[in-house]
Amino acid sequence: MSLDSLEKLFLEELKDVYNAEKQILRALPRMAKAAESPELQQAFTKHLKETEGQVQRLERVFRELGQSIRGKTCKGMQGLLEEGKEVMEEEGEGAVIDAALIASAQRVEHYEIAAYGCLRTYAQLLGYSQAEQLLQQTLDEEEAADEKLTQLGEAGINQAAAAAGAGVEE
Repeated sequence: MSLDSLEKLFLEELKDVYNAEKQILRALPRMAKAAESPELQQAFTKHLKETEGQVQRLERVFRELGQSIRGKTCKGMQGLLEEGKEVMEEEGEGAVIDAALIASAQRVEHYEIAAYGCLRTYAQLLGYSQAEQLLQQTLDEEEAADEKLTQLGEAGINQAAAAAGAGVEE
């Protein structure tokens, strides 16, 4: 496909983020299982439910635009989730693994925030007011998820990770 219009770019980015969300749906249960902190497990489980709703919103946008619901492989998300998978496969202190999971999850959230911010703006410029509202709703959820992860790290997980490594010789 030739990217010769904002509408084509919008549709390509929509397919990309749709695939990204589908990948995240598969990763979040594994992340929740790998987390030691009950609060972090709960945050991942809550975001899984939100992600299911985000996929439904994207499907609604596709339908409203008269497009088939399909994604295209999001290589960026593949890479981010592969790095997160490596963290989950590491041996180590639970608090340190949790801190690493937070960092991995925030990378994912920041990727999504960038994607949804662009999509929302494109929808606005193209006059797709319903799509704009739906994309803004998802953007708000992604920003809230990122803030929740920051709070969990700052509320004790990062401190516990620092304490776990205190006095450890390399």
